Amino acid sequence: MNTTILKQPKAVWAVAFACVIAFMGIGLVDPILPAIATQLHASPSQVELLFTSYFAFTGVSMLVTGFVSSRIGPRKTLLAGLTLVVVFSALAGASGSVGEIVGFRAGWGLGNALFIATALAVIIGAASGGVSGAIILYEAALGLGIASGPLIGGLLGGISWRGPFFGTAVLMAIGFVAIVLLLDDVPKPARKVSLVDPLKALKHRGLLIAGIVALLYNFGFFTLLAYTPFPLKMGAHALGLVFFGWGVMVAVTSVFVAPRVKRRLGVVPTLSAMYAAIAAILVVMGFGEGSPAVLAVAVIVAGGFLGVINTVLTELVMKVSPVERPIASSAYSFLRFAGGAIAPFLAGKLAEWVAPDTPFFVGAAAVAAALLVLLAGRRHLVEAPEVEEDVPVAVRAPVLVAVGATPAAPLATARAAELAAARGAAVEVLHVRPSDVVAGEGVADLERPAEAHSVLEARLTQLRQAGVPAGGRIVHTVGDHDDIVRAVLEQAGAVGAELVVVGASTHRGHRVGAELTERADRPVVVVPVAA
Repeated sequence: MNTTILKQPKAVWAVAFACVIAFMGIGLVDPILPAIATQLHASPSQVELLFTSYFAFTGVSMLVTGFVSSRIGPRKTLLAGLTLVVVFSALAGASGSVGEIVGFRAGWGLGNALFIATALAVIIGAASGGVSGAIILYEAALGLGIASGPLIGGLLGGISWRGPFFGTAVLMAIGFVAIVLLLDDVPKPARKVSLVDPLKALKHRGLLIAGIVALLYNFGFFTLLAYTPFPLKMGAHALGLVFFGWGVMVAVTSVFVAPRVKRRLGVVPTLSAMYAAIAAILVVMGFGEGSPAVLAVAVIVAGGFLGVINTVLTELVMKVSPVERPIASSAYSFLRFAGGAIAPFLAGKLAEWVAPDTPFFVGAAAVAAALLVLLAGRRHLVEAPEVEEDVPVAVRAPVLVAVGATPAAPLATARAAELAAARGAAVEVLHVRPSDVVAGEGVADLERPAEAHSVLEARLTQLRQAGVPAGGRIVHTVGDHDDIVRAVLEQAGAVGAELVVVGASTHRGHRVGAELTERADRPVVVVPVAA
């Protein structure tokens, strides 16, 4: 890792610390569910309502986070979310009944939604060393929180089931104080978001299908996460270790494995394979319900597949979305958390009404249904990159030059000018403005729109000064270098380019150049530049 990433303002570290604690909440209560049921004389289905209320309010709250943040500002939204988490987690720890904990977990979910939906934007705005460094910090905080939540829950839960709740309240209070002292005010978004914007976004067929797929998949996901602690029949410490392994697998595969698998197989085939694997694991868990060893291994192994799904599915949502990405993310999160809200309570009831293994089989059926919906709607889930800016050229541009904010851009443009002049043709400048999927939780722009416009305008000016007719466009895509290659190839076809020129001064640039040369149906000229 580049050491400059670690040289961040104190405000960034304060928000990142609070992010770790916030993400702990996903698996924090797993190790203490059986203890709560025993000591508060509650049934599994009653205890599962801790997840139902939390995820139900998190999902609904996702519809209002943009509305709130665009009116009171990101800093105040962060602090409001932290305040709610501190208050309601402390109240949950002081509760005397399952019903009280369930109610307070709902308030906790509201606070977590306000905080999580805003934290990434705040870190990117305050971080030094560029957007990519800020994303790495956020992903590190997310992974650490997901992995450590069950472990901390097991350690504190071994003392008392109240321990994880009070521990969260104390840690979030520390984060609140740090943000108050270290984070300056953050400007409000330029446009105010309406409460109905996320719901309107679901009118788009591709986004709706992706949301339904996520709802069904999360039904199986949260059956595994919330119900499994009961048939495992382990103490808080052992449960904490099992779900710590699960969290590590989720964190590692979502960041490091998902991009590689998606690049090799494609988005829909990757999701199809992962859903088939999760459905199979849930079936194995159903047949092995009486064996804690089988269940423990299955939970940890499933984490690897779940991490890939979370990242690739989020990327798919951002690609098919016709609206602003924060609004699309809110609409998608609203649907996917519905599955997380229903599954835990229903799993508990199925265990009571039918048999302890039934929840796993029903969860497998839900994931299989997600696979069927994915395959049936796959034609709605593929869209071309979004053209954000188009500077037309008077004649068809037979030479396309793909440029970025790198040292290679001026030399690649000069080479394109030479080739175009020799043909008596024009040059079309293409700049791909990429976004990155952040461990399945959202999408962050790696380059701001104003920066992308500056890159395009600089190259157009260079060509005009050379006397070469020039036009250009900015295309926005989500994903890694493979998505950049796809965008370049599609735009080359759209403008009828005779050949493509690309510079290579970075590792990503060399990979883009190599894949363009391999996949293009027209000549590609790669201009190498020393880094």
